[in-house]
Amino acid sequence: MTALREALDDYLRLRRLLGHQMAEAAWLLPDFVAFMEDRGQTTVTIAAALAWVKSRENEVVTTVSPRRITAVRGFARYLSGTDPATEVPPLGLLPHRQRWRQPFLYSDADIAAVMTATQKLGPLLWAATYRTLIGLLAAAGLRVGEAINLDRDDIDWTDGVLRIRESKFGKSRLVPLLPSTMSALGEFDALRDQVVPQPKDPAFFISRTARRLIYAVVSPTFRQLVTAAGVGSEALHPPRLHDLRHTFAVRTLLHWYRTSDNVQAKIPSLSTYLGHREPSSTYWYLSAAPELLALAAARREGIGKAARP
Repeated sequence: MTALREALDDYLRLRRLLGHQMAEAAWLLPDFVAFMEDRGQTTVTIAAALAWVKSRENEVVTTVSPRRITAVRGFARYLSGTDPATEVPPLGLLPHRQRWRQPFLYSDADIAAVMTATQKLGPLLWAATYRTLIGLLAAAGLRVGEAINLDRDDIDWTDGVLRIRESKFGKSRLVPLLPSTMSALGEFDALRDQVVPQPKDPAFFISRTARRLIYAVVSPTFRQLVTAAGVGSEALHPPRLHDLRHTFAVRTLLHWYRTSDNVQAKIPSLSTYLGHREPSSTYWYLSAAPELLALAAARREGIGKAARP
């Protein structure tokens, strides 16, 4: 074992003793160390970190790139205590891109095609894990991180409710599910317990190593499934995992507008269900689909006419 690999083991062990899970770092950093060893480098530098990111992605544009740099930054800070030549990648070196882009809205056929593509992932449990995860995201509009962070005891099988713990903004909430969704979760739960009776984590969705899934693996796997299914091949912007949440919100609003419901009164309930900090965040989805914008405009115009003397 090289000195750099020994240092990585010590770093991960120390951070875990301090209460950090380190799941993503434990997945990314061994690959970084292997990259350094292949190049014969023993000191972490900014150039080496950027070269590693570039070697793992055709273009430095994905959301995983900043996560890779963040993992290296923490490791480099630790190494700098014993190796003064270590260079710590600065904050903002590869910033998370926050630019708005038009979401891809999945059709029922699109979602079914992506879920079917999971059959090519290999082992039965691995395929079932992604099929169930994608189905849950589509059916409940959860954030990806919320689904990944679910523990087995976060599911109330009696009342059909998920407990989302300390998600974005530190908020927790309860998410009721349809019986069909609960049934699909139940089938997966039974299969997981049968194949892996003693997982290493309490997570509901587990990886091939019997630990909790991490976004750095889920995101590229989903992109592979979308490509294999041929979904969005002609779209201006490639479909993303988070677009399943956009699709859920837009579909809910479309249904309310089409059925002449009092959307204004219902927006706060959708905001709560999605875990938004305030209803104004939910109104953003009105701009996600031309049909939804047209329905909202027509409703507003109708209300204005009715109010005139």
